[in-house]
Amino acid sequence: MQISERGLELVKAHEKCRLTAYMPTRNDVLTIGWGHTGLDVHKDSVWTQQQADDALLADLTHAELCVTRHVSAELTQFEFDALVSLVYNIGCVAFKGSTLLRLLNAGDYDGASAQFSAWNKQNHIELAELTKRRAEERELFEATA
Repeated sequence: MQISERGLELVKAHEKCRLTAYMPTRNDVLTIGWGHTGLDVHKDSVWTQQQADDALLADLTHAELCVTRHVSAELTQFEFDALVSLVYNIGCVAFKGSTLLRLLNAGDYDGASAQFSAWNKQNHIELAELTKRRAEERELFEATA
């Protein structure tokens, strides 16, 4: 599966695109583009829109692969999109060790859905934007149309 346009719009709505490197919160990691982090991001990095868009697609491919590799349960497109958005934000390592994944793979879709809200903190501090994002991801996960 691949993320749909609806899933992509969810990611973009919460990541916002910045073409110069920035630190989202104190004690965070340098970020650029649509939430891209990595060794290629430096404090003086400046990207074009095309670089940001290309990095987003590459990063989403990694998130899609993570979901595909670690979820054994059957997924709808909506569920897949919500999980890719989550993984894009929290990373594959965190997702692999999550209660959400364990419940989902056990067939407990309702329990897994309830776990989205557990991922609303950064450095142990609850962030309103993450709470909002997780609510939207959960809503998408539970969508039927």
